[in-house]
Amino acid sequence: MHIEPGYVSSAKVIAANIAAIGMLGSQSVHLFRQPKLIVRTLLAALFFSLFMQAFHLQVGPSELHFVGAMPIYLTLGFVPTLFGFALGLLLQGLLFEPADLVHLGVNSLSLMVPLCVVHATFGKRLRELDVRTIVKLDAAYYSGVTLMVGFWLAIGEVATPFAAWATFAASYLVLVACEPLFTLAVIHGLGRLKTNAAVRYCFDLRSN
Repeated sequence: MHIEPGYVSSAKVIAANIAAIGMLGSQSVHLFRQPKLIVRTLLAALFFSLFMQAFHLQVGPSELHFVGAMPIYLTLGFVPTLFGFALGLLLQGLLFEPADLVHLGVNSLSLMVPLCVVHATFGKRLRELDVRTIVKLDAAYYSGVTLMVGFWLAIGEVATPFAAWATFAASYLVLVACEPLFTLAVIHGLGRLKTNAAVRYCFDLRSN
């Protein structure tokens, strides 16, 4: 989901940064009202960073990462996941890939916009977390991520063949197939610990 430096013009990068800051700013009030969300945000950033570093592969014009979006979202909540994506990308840029800091806003939006859409459409109506539901969430989310990557490439400064983007998009089918099992394992594991006060404070277990 990374867009490499040079693909997007400086003016569009600035616009993306403003949009990302605005999106985060609109949700920041929740962090002040519920301090536990700050703890969950730090956990989301940490887990997301670890997931990204655990598996990343150059595919076509972008990179395939194990994002872990649904296990983070379903166990830590919407706001921590939203901020966790941005902080995780910042952390990755500072520690591992300084060149990616150029497109911090661009790459953050690639993850945050689909999350907002999934949360507004499916997330708020969740009743039961089974394999079918989680596959639907993953499919919707990663479809959004691939569309966002396609959007940046379409308005970019470098001509990118459609086939190259399609190769990248198809690579996410692997995540849609594998991540639900990991998500269920995480939810089940935390559900067994829900009597622990620290676990209840750090994780959102309302769906477990």
